[in-house]
Amino acid sequence: MNKNGPVVIIEDDEDDQLILNEIFNSLNYKNAIIFFKDGNDALDYLNKTDIVPFLILSDVNMPKINGFELRAKVHTNELLNIKCIPYLFFTTNADKKSVVDAYSMSVQGFFVKPNSFQKLESTITKIMEYWKECIAPSEYEDA
Repeated sequence: MNKNGPVVIIEDDEDDQLILNEIFNSLNYKNAIIFFKDGNDALDYLNKTDIVPFLILSDVNMPKINGFELRAKVHTNELLNIKCIPYLFFTTNADKKSVVDAYSMSVQGFFVKPNSFQKLESTITKIMEYWKECIAPSEYEDA
């Protein structure tokens, strides 16, 4: 896991992108923030870049391919899977089936976007701090 790598956010709603960008700027993390409006563009970036992202925050409901389809493509891609990039869903709505399906695909977190700026900022802080502390197999030489 590259704790200094960029945070990849797949979010098709421009207003949500602006709010998330404002929150990340206010929190002063050194990680770059890279936004994609659809999963295909994000997948193309992940496959072509030599940079290992710190984590992926993905919406569920998106055009072209949804978050579940994107997760399946990332999870089954050996080159991406070995990079140990935490993949989290960050969406407006959740139901039991979506949450169960997400965790059955080895998603590392499922979050519903809070309605207030302060709660959203708090959630992002908790996510970032948790993953900054977490260790992954890729951090060991013999992994």
